[in-house]
Amino acid sequence: MNELSKLTPPKGGGAKEKKRVGRGQASGQGKTAGRGGKGQKARSGNMNFIGFEGGQSPLQRRVPKRGFTNPFRIEYALVNVAELETLVQGGAKGTLGPIELHTHGLFKDHKHGLKILGDGEITKAITVRAHKFSASAREKIEKAGGTCEVIEIKHKVTPQEKKAAERTAAKAAKAKA
Repeated sequence: MNELSKLTPPKGGGAKEKKRVGRGQASGQGKTAGRGGKGQKARSGNMNFIGFEGGQSPLQRRVPKRGFTNPFRIEYALVNVAELETLVQGGAKGTLGPIELHTHGLFKDHKHGLKILGDGEITKAITVRAHKFSASAREKIEKAGGTCEVIEIKHKVTPQEKKAAERTAAKAAKAKA
């Protein structure tokens, strides 16, 4: 049995030696070092980067930029009231929160929070914990005798919020002095 400390490469394979170019005519890779004679690709530091189109303005620069992706956008995993009803019919009792709904497979990705939407009907009273509720979902859950508990979202602090907090702290320090 082989031990990890005594491993060897297979016969005929294994580690290849690095090709040493530009070491004289006899080496077989001398003089031009396998680059041929003259031309852009023969030069050192040739323009061989991804997207290079021979000096023509590359595609990623020709195509206009469009749109904006907000880095502070909050995306919700969505669950309908009808899906809650199927859980209740299946025997789920007590409080249904994001963890319980995820374990029952009602949504895959947590994203930033959970939102309950009002599509469908609910018949039994149940307590639902989520980050957001649509007005119709809240109405249907409460009409069935259940309750809606809102969970606070922990979001990233935007640069604007950070500056505003610094300004209020500076004003408070100035007022104390």
